Amino acid sequence: MISTTWLLLAASLCTTAVATATPQKITLTSRVAPVGKSLKKRQLSATNVPLADFFLGTDLQWFGNISVGTPPQDISVVFDTGSSSLEFASTLCTTCPQTKFDSSKSSTFVDTGRVSQISFSTGVGVDPVTADNSYVLRLRSGTDTVTVGGLKSTNVALNLITSQTPTFNIDPFSGIQGMGARAQGFFASLINQGLPSLFGMFLTPNAIGNAELTIGGIDESKFDNEIMFAPQAGTGNAWELRSPGISINGKTTSLLNTPRTIIFDSGTSNVLFSTDTTEAIYAMISPDIQPNPQEPGTYGIACSRIPSLKSVIDISFTGQNGVPFNLTIPSSELSVGPFKSNPSLCQTLINAFDGLELVGGSLLKHYYSVWDVGNQRMGFAAI
Repeated sequence: MISTTWLLLAASLCTTAVATATPQKITLTSRVAPVGKSLKKRQLSATNVPLADFFLGTDLQWFGNISVGTPPQDISVVFDTGSSSLEFASTLCTTCPQTKFDSSKSSTFVDTGRVSQISFSTGVGVDPVTADNSYVLRLRSGTDTVTVGGLKSTNVALNLITSQTPTFNIDPFSGIQGMGARAQGFFASLINQGLPSLFGMFLTPNAIGNAELTIGGIDESKFDNEIMFAPQAGTGNAWELRSPGISINGKTTSLLNTPRTIIFDSGTSNVLFSTDTTEAIYAMISPDIQPNPQEPGTYGIACSRIPSLKSVIDISFTGQNGVPFNLTIPSSELSVGPFKSNPSLCQTLINAFDGLELVGGSLLKHYYSVWDVGNQRMGFAAI
């Protein structure tokens, strides 16, 4: 999921030329010092958190458990690289159908009393990006002890959901744990305790299972290929990389061969590009992929056509040593399922939204991803 306050982060561009992808070998140092810290007093080791896959015909979201309070109450959250705060359903929300946190039962909870709301541009599914307050959480701030993968942080800032728009009611998880590019909350606390300042994500397709978040390191048993790293493009909370170009089935155009900055959001299911880029991509796959006026921003084609279409999307990046590489979305991701309003018409992967370039789970589930806060870089190994 991506908060609406991050939308302007997609504006900066790179001028690097497109090149053919070549494998590169980079040695990963799993104990990375956070900015301004040393390695002298390392006390915590990496830990793994199992993730479940919310699946409705396609992979929508991966989520796992944290514990909040004293004694601890288990809360399920999406570990969302597209946001930076922690919010979850509470007993203050009378209409939330999810498991709720009861602050009155925690001896370490402190009500800090700030009332606010947060809007998201994308929800849990493959719906189009909106700017009409379809995804809004109303919150009350507090602090409490938060435990993730057995690692405990005290006095962590959090938000109790007091109400939510009905679009969130489908969610099987109770909240969102932001994992932005600047460590905050429980993760910042663990880094201060000596945890290496990086995490790894293994977001597998539903058919494979065993998805996992590794906090404070990587799980090398999940991949055999070398990790390819690229430096962060920005200095804010968004995880974003510069891309010199996009190709479809090995071909490109002058529009697609244009530098752009792409956000990586583990909380979004599909892909978002500007309207002109979206339509340029679809034109190279099939002219029969057309906008669906009933859901602005979405596109579709007859479901019977999907198996015959080749739609390999290669997004180019430049590694930290100047070596180019591609991240690939295979043809199997083209369809995200039939439209409810017309079951014979299948929604295609990319939604149009001007001013935002973003990839989500449809790309990430084909790679082991490393989110290196301390070195401000991202890494990918094909799985």
